[in-house]
Parts: sequence; C-alpha cells; structure tokens
Amino acid sequence: MATVTSRTSALGSVRLTHLAALDVKGADAEKFLQGQTSAQVNLADGHFAPLTCFCTPKGRMLANAQLLRMGENHFRLLLSSTLLESLANHLKKFAAFYKAELTALPNLTFIGTGDNAQSPADQLGLHFPEQNFPEQVGTHSNNDQLCALRYPGRTPRWLLCFDHDINGDKISIQDDDEGRNAWQLEDIRSGLAWLTDAQQDHFLPQMLNWEALGGISFKKGCYTGQEVVARAHFRGQVKKRLMHISVGAQALPEVGANLTNSDDKAVGEVVVSAFNEQGDVELLAVMSTKVMEETVPVFLAGAPATLLPLPYTIERVDPEQLAVGLNN
Repeated sequence: MATVTSRTSALGSVRLTHLAALDVKGADAEKFLQGQTSAQVNLADGHFAPLTCFCTPKGRMLANAQLLRMGENHFRLLLSSTLLESLANHLKKFAAFYKAELTALPNLTFIGTGDNAQSPADQLGLHFPEQNFPEQVGTHSNNDQLCALRYPGRTPRWLLCFDHDINGDKISIQDDDEGRNAWQLEDIRSGLAWLTDAQQDHFLPQMLNWEALGGISFKKGCYTGQEVVARAHFRGQVKKRLMHISVGAQALPEVGANLTNSDDKAVGEVVVSAFNEQGDVELLAVMSTKVMEETVPVFLAGAPATLLPLPYTIERVDPEQLAVGLNN
C-alpha cells in the first residue's frame, strides 16, 4: 500500500490532474470514431455526452472516456491522463485512412466543482450564466470561456474544462490531494471508474460495469472489439464485476492490489480508492461475482472488507434510451 496522509474534505472547487483530453476533428471525424468506439457517436449532439470506450480486437479496454461534440466536425474525448498518449497513438493508425486529425491536449485545465451556497459560476468568478450550466447528469454546455459537464454524485457536481491556463485569473480553487480525494470519493460512490495505464488491456468493458452506465451501444454497427463485447453480454459470460468496498486502513492500496478470501486466494483487484469522512478507505474493485452471490468474506492486506451498494443495478442501459430521456 502507498502511504497517504490526506483525508477527504467537503467537495468544493478543486484542480483535477488525473484527466486529459483528445480532440478529433475533420470531415470524417464522426465516421472514424464510429468504427472505433463503443458509443453511438451521433448521440453526442453538443448536449448529451455519452460514456464510451476503446477496445482491442479481443475486447479488452484500452481506455474509457466521455465523448463530447464541441462543434461541427469536432469531438473531444475526456479520459485518464495516463492513457492519453497511448490512445492517441493507437487511433492514429486508423485515422490515416480518414479526413480526421487527432490532437492530444495534456495541458487543459480541469476543475471539479460541487454545489454549495454559491452557484458554480459565482464561486469560480466566471461570467457563465447559471441557466447554461447543465442540470442533467451526462450533459454539457460550452461557451468561449469553458465547457461544463454535469457529473454523477450524491450532490450536484460539474467538471469544468478550460482551453487556457487559469493560474493568472482571480479564481479561488483547491490544488491539493485532499480536494482531489474528495472528488475521487464521489466517483467511487457513483460507481464510476476511469481506467489508467496500470490496467490497460486488462478488462472487458462490462467488468467496469460500463454497460450499466450506458457506455456501450449494442445497437450500433461494428467497432474494434465489438464482437467479443457483444458475445460476453448476450451469452452472460461476465464473471467479474466492479464492486464498491470499504476497509479500515491507514493508507490507500496500490492499483491492482489483490482482495482475497479467507483462504488467501485472490478474488478481485483494486481499480481506484480514496479516503472517506471517517478516515477509512472506500474503493472500486473488479471482483469475482461469487463474492456477491455466495457472500464470500473479503480481505485487503489482511483487513476485513465490507461490500457496499452501488447506486445503479447491474443491467444493460442503452445510451440511445438515455439520449431520448434527456430530450423529453
């Protein structure tokens, strides 16, 4: 385990350093992405920002992301900064056959902001009309200052993306591990895990509950890895699932750390973790489904772990239906 001394704080406004963006532009941008990503790309309409993922031909995830349409023939993928370069290099091999240009944007400024006494615009000192902030999870709004994306969470929160560095602006934000821990904890409690380079090419999308979050379209045509992903879904072959767990610990576990049963046999592995308000650790781990089905005792580094509920059921959610619901 990695020793970490920070604890969670109330979610305010914090600079997020774990995210980056990849822009895809050009006359063939939509056609190109349609053949590579699990999303139905035309659902990204400048309002709805579907979750998506990119896979190997064997259906293993190279990256998961959120897909935004920023303008005509202009899409933006938000993903882990650790996967930005590798995904860009992977996609460039296919983009060469299309009128599509990929631009990695490692230096965009991302701020996570929660709902408090002030509006998100006021607390950041921005001239972004409150009525333009997206109210529904998975939707976004843009203007010439920023892009605001509504995130899931127990209380309203937004991811703000700036095309310029805001260090010189009069904006009061946290820039510390404690603030980022609070944001990460909300992701964990939302059952939302962003893949990093430590576990790239390791999981089927369903192992991160991606179809339960609307991140896989089973109605679109072919994309890289689609056959394997579809077969796993329709034949019920997914025997590992993302689960929410708490454990009493003084340090955060490493990504990939094993969770074990009473016989010290590995039954899962950590994907992401954060401290909670009590100083314990909450995490998302890809676990054998037997843990839930057979109520198997689970341990992390010898400490007993507790299985917590997720805020959604493990069943397929079609992004096409999500998009319809947002427009009604």
